[in-house]
Amino acid sequence: MKLTKKLKKFSPLLFATAVLFSGSAVSQFYLAQPVFAAANVQPEPDTPLEKNNLQKPMAVQSMEKLENGVKLNLGDHEAYIRLLSSQISKISILNKGEEEFFSGAIAKKDWAAPEFKVTEDDKKIVLKTNDVTVSINKSPFGIKHLDKNGDVINEDAEQGVGYENGKPYVFKKTDKSEAFYGFGEQTGGLNKRGYNIGLWNTDAYTYDKNDRYLYTSIPFFIGLKHQNAYGLFFDNSYRSYYNMANESDDYYYFYANGGKLTYYFINGPEIKDVIDRYTELTGKMDLPPEWSLGFHQSKWGYLQNDIVRVAKTYREKNIPLDTMHMDIDWMDEYRVFSWDKSGYKYPNPDKLNEDLNNLNVHQVAITDPGVKKDENFPLYQQGIKGDLFVKKADGSTLIGEVWPGESAFPNFVKKDVRDWWALSHKALFDKGVDGFWNDMNELTGKTSTPEWGGPNEPFNPDIVWPQNHMPLDAVLETDDGRKMLAAEGHNIYPHYMAQATKEAFKKLKPNDRPFLLTRGSFAGTQRYATLWTGDNVSNWESLALSLPMNANIGLSGQPFVGNDIGGFAKPDDNYVTPELFARWIEVGAFLPFSRDHYAGGHNEGNGQEPWVFGKEVEDISRKYISMRYELMPYLYNAFKGAHDNGQPVQQPLVYQFQHDPNTYNIEDQYMFGGSLMLTPVVKQGATSRSVYFPAGTKWVDYWTGEEFEGGQTITKHADLGTLPIFVKQDSIIPRREVQQYTGEKKLTNLILDTYLENNASYNFYEDDAKTEDYTRGEFNVTDLNVKKTANHIEFEQNKKVQNFASDIQSYTLKLHEAEEPKKVQAAENKYVKAGSAEELNQQERAYYFDAKENVLYVKIPVNEDHKVNIQTTGGSN
Repeated sequence: MKLTKKLKKFSPLLFATAVLFSGSAVSQFYLAQPVFAAANVQPEPDTPLEKNNLQKPMAVQSMEKLENGVKLNLGDHEAYIRLLSSQISKISILNKGEEEFFSGAIAKKDWAAPEFKVTEDDKKIVLKTNDVTVSINKSPFGIKHLDKNGDVINEDAEQGVGYENGKPYVFKKTDKSEAFYGFGEQTGGLNKRGYNIGLWNTDAYTYDKNDRYLYTSIPFFIGLKHQNAYGLFFDNSYRSYYNMANESDDYYYFYANGGKLTYYFINGPEIKDVIDRYTELTGKMDLPPEWSLGFHQSKWGYLQNDIVRVAKTYREKNIPLDTMHMDIDWMDEYRVFSWDKSGYKYPNPDKLNEDLNNLNVHQVAITDPGVKKDENFPLYQQGIKGDLFVKKADGSTLIGEVWPGESAFPNFVKKDVRDWWALSHKALFDKGVDGFWNDMNELTGKTSTPEWGGPNEPFNPDIVWPQNHMPLDAVLETDDGRKMLAAEGHNIYPHYMAQATKEAFKKLKPNDRPFLLTRGSFAGTQRYATLWTGDNVSNWESLALSLPMNANIGLSGQPFVGNDIGGFAKPDDNYVTPELFARWIEVGAFLPFSRDHYAGGHNEGNGQEPWVFGKEVEDISRKYISMRYELMPYLYNAFKGAHDNGQPVQQPLVYQFQHDPNTYNIEDQYMFGGSLMLTPVVKQGATSRSVYFPAGTKWVDYWTGEEFEGGQTITKHADLGTLPIFVKQDSIIPRREVQQYTGEKKLTNLILDTYLENNASYNFYEDDAKTEDYTRGEFNVTDLNVKKTANHIEFEQNKKVQNFASDIQSYTLKLHEAEEPKKVQAAENKYVKAGSAEELNQQERAYYFDAKENVLYVKIPVNEDHKVNIQTTGGSN
């Protein structure tokens, strides 16, 4: 959350806090907690790239062949062109004698050199692999990447590469057909062509479509030109800028305020290949605990009794829920890792843990990096004694003002600091906390005195950060003793904090899968944490903005992303309406990370839980949250794909359909996993919307069964309770019965929801979904295949890996738009005809045909070793 919540002028608000016992308010406590107005504070003005001061064109003076590339003498500079694989190259332009650079984003540094040949003539040097050719022009120096057919993928523009007054820059050619995606968390549209983008982690409270700087910086993007994709990763954590054909249709360029010129070229040609290779470089996400994929509820202002009351209400109303989040009030006057001592906010953490355990609800606690400057606070004492905090330029401890007041900040770039921070989580683990929520880690701080202290507090310039971030000359010392200035360390600070927090699980709960939520992040943070997009607003713009934002985050290698459902902030008391919440929960139930979170203060008014909007919205919420839980096997397997190859869970259409140019700018439809296309209504008052069906496949209306050819646009009616969903034909969607929380019931019957025209297949993965045992090979992989011919349908399974004791006893193959079969048989095993779905469930081998819906259900034992042959009309075995 933001340090300050927007109110009128600078007058304090005294929150009335109700302490609830069994749902009744028995007393009121008025907290003199001042909350003051603040605009969305964006950073200081951009540092321009002076075009008339670009480096004079360099020329190759000599070449040295390396094991995996070449080293070039460019006079005052040296270039290293290294081939990490046949599809990835690393380009470094350095001052003579400088070492090559790796930021903390890089997870894999050791690559086996690919086979390649080097040739040289008077004009160029060529490095050729089996997939990509790197052609280096000698004078002027420039780099061109070509595919195996000799077609140019990407090349330097005439402005070239170099340093302008210490700022590394790269110019690249483009043409009008090229689209751009990625850059992490960004406002605006999906396709970033024509945008002028900046990356600098910023506490952008109540951000809107016009804000340029948000909480996360990921200097990676994908170019899509002539239906072929490539990626560029600028490995630089300084504030950076990307002019994506904003000045000219003929070129784009990027640069940073400082640091070394290091970037990676990643070939596709498919977008999925680019992301797979990029996340091989920067790290894949771990498989999450299944409970983290359930529904989460949170509010800034919940007290202990509220947490339990709300969790109980979810259970009473049969709305599935897995997790409650504790915002900053759990802490002792915001002292991190220290439980509240007020006696009424969180008076008994052990009782809270007992109550939530009885409800089978997990708990996540917020943690902020600011350590209260308090000589009697053990954590602060340890930090001072161990020299663990960020320093000012003069060597003294950097102090800024955040929630606890004057605070110091851990120097997370050092391993011993991360280890110390990790072990500090024991105070939370010991009270039953299951996961952590890193906030305020951009790193943000107080921007002016009246904002926090009120009109009577003396002005103290030593703790004020006018641009809402730590001073650029603050010092973060690295493990090798290098003094990293905040100008370089700011963007990557939350990345290292996330690493420290994940380390808490390794040290204190080594076989539990970590769950960590973060607001700030950098490239590579996906290997540590889930991302949520900060303090959005309860309005329609914010809902619509979230779709392209999440899509680009997913295309930037971070699959586990979500937004505050219903909106967090309420500027000018604009609370979420029933219509807005209904539409938002329809989207939110199908986000990778699904959490209703809002700013409410310590009061019960203006709530944002699903039931406060009336029965209609409560029913809509229950319907779609329940559907999420039905789809849990499908969702969990989508995350397995993210773990294996970095694929987004929430995918813009262009991810799967890059060969259909009509998808390049569609930002209000998305694929949820591989087979479900969601087309939500995100405009106030709308009861219909246009829907585009990507070419090359057929689509089925999930609700009505109506089929549509790809390559067309229709108008789809959607009343308040309807989220239009379409299924890609020839898909298998694994489902299960609804649970009120993950793990409530064993998965004994796996439903294979199948939309079949020709052939459908699914690679089904299963493990215990909670421990690290899968990393030691304890999992199952089963290939499921359904094939249709003229007169029969065949089901076949191939149990490729069987190292996990599964509870699955049977499959229910559900075939849509089917006909009643003449018979169903697997070798000598005959399947009996059931008269109802209930009768089917009692059988080991049986089938039931629903003539009204034209749906065929076939109950198949999980140990069925033979093909199941479903004979249709007119055929014979």
